Amino acid sequence: MRDWTDGKDPYAVTAPLLDVSGRFAVSDNAWATHLLGLQKALPDTSYVALGEALPMLRAVKDDAELARLTAAGAAADAAYEEIQKAAFAGRRETDVAADLAELLRRFGHSQVDFTVVGSGPNGANPHHEAGERVIGHGDMVVLDFGGLLHGYGSDTSRTVHVGEPTDEERRVHDIVREAQAAGCAAVRPGATCQDVDRAARAVITEAGYGDYFIHRTGHGIGVTTHEPPYMIEGEEQPLVPGMCFSVEPGIYLPGRFGVRIEDIVTVTDDGVRRLNATAREMAIVG
Repeated sequence: MRDWTDGKDPYAVTAPLLDVSGRFAVSDNAWATHLLGLQKALPDTSYVALGEALPMLRAVKDDAELARLTAAGAAADAAYEEIQKAAFAGRRETDVAADLAELLRRFGHSQVDFTVVGSGPNGANPHHEAGERVIGHGDMVVLDFGGLLHGYGSDTSRTVHVGEPTDEERRVHDIVREAQAAGCAAVRPGATCQDVDRAARAVITEAGYGDYFIHRTGHGIGVTTHEPPYMIEGEEQPLVPGMCFSVEPGIYLPGRFGVRIEDIVTVTDDGVRRLNATAREMAIVG
């Protein structure tokens, strides 16, 4: 360990510890200011993200890690069950997002990373977070929320409806639910990451909505809520027992509404186990 006092240059202290022309892996979450400081102190060094250099280092979880991920999933499930009792109509997305954050903390999360609430046309943007839009009766609402409990992540998506849905809205939700089930069913030792993506995507494409599934099917999760491996076409990484990742297909109809359903799963010796237990049918909220 090396230390320094306030006002001193930490990179001048660090530089003598490193090869002046070495190549180093740094945390995917390293601050840019620290990396730039090292590059300035050691201009002949080069750097690569740890996730790129050792993408599978943290991908396979041991029993203790699986227990923590299971607990995080159960806490997120409890938060979802409670948020269904809250008022949606007449409130802003940010109000519901704040409720979700409070619930995640109530059920044990020490850190809330995101509480996405995308109502009506905002739900058709998979990167929407939560805004000032007032949720109305008849809106489809995408909820995507997660954080850390005992140092391990949760990440859950459910889509609810304010009042009774139309036949089309119910049909789109059913298609996504079927696609999510197909993606989970494709998880088994020896399959690849892209097999999971293909299975989920095939259902949505066959139903005529392939152009509206506009993101990867899943991502790894552990001590951060997003890490390798990724469930996407072209990723041929084999699945092995202990891997944990999301399965989260969606359909996004621009200017209208979106639907996403997401669970965290783990690969077992003979298949898959979901770490989320709440129902995936469309919930009706008020």
